[in-house]
Amino acid sequence: MRETERESTQRAVEATPSLDRVFDLLSNRRRRYALYTLYEQSDGVATIDELTDRVCTFDRQFTPSETTTAGDFQRAVRTELLHVHLPKLADAGVLEQDQRTETVRYWSQPTLEEWLEHAYHKEQRS
Repeated sequence: MRETERESTQRAVEATPSLDRVFDLLSNRRRRYALYTLYEQSDGVATIDELTDRVCTFDRQFTPSETTTAGDFQRAVRTELLHVHLPKLADAGVLEQDQRTETVRYWSQPTLEEWLEHAYHKEQRS
């Protein structure tokens, strides 16, 4: 095999996350909520504020037990997204975060989307 063929094969392998990686990414509810939001966007792009608002909405809808004030809750979710969930998704190659414009771009991932849709429908029924 030529060197260029090996490189392109390696990129293809990295582009499709393993099933273990997919389940790890979907294991956290707020990470799922962020992915639901990005997946719904026609261009796969959302601002950090839009993501924060949608994640908070999903959080209240699916797990209404939060008792903090709205402002504190919003700040906590934004901080968690910026420092935990978005970097983990970026490391997996699922999204790219532009800190200058405070936007996030989702990169379509069929394997992840299959399980993401399933998770969304299961959470809707709960």
